[in-house]
Amino acid sequence: MLESSARSWNAGDLESFLDDYLDAPGTAFVGSTVTYGVDEIRRRYRSSYWRTGQPAQHLRFEDIAVRPLGPDHALALGRYVLLTPGTTTTEGTGWFSLVLQRIQPGEWRIIHDHSSESQ
Repeated sequence: MLESSARSWNAGDLESFLDDYLDAPGTAFVGSTVTYGVDEIRRRYRSSYWRTGQPAQHLRFEDIAVRPLGPDHALALGRYVLLTPGTTTTEGTGWFSLVLQRIQPGEWRIIHDHSSESQ
């Protein structure tokens, strides 16, 4: 799921990137503030990383660890890395934790995303 998410980001496809989030009012993105619902999460991305209509950096995920929280939920921890397109130059990085919910066999959606930038 996260590999597909990074491919969507790097292709400039915000809608496919957001498909990983459960489209529900309680779906939360936590960074410097808390945002609820996919429409608000979309607005948040469009006003920051996607302000020009495309992401300013490429995205890669590293150090991913996933553990079950029951039969239909899991916790994913990892690091995101933002790179200058076409290079290996890191422009930003940080840690994330995702609470995932199984919506059907083999399909998971993010219900809680807490991402923070490292200094």
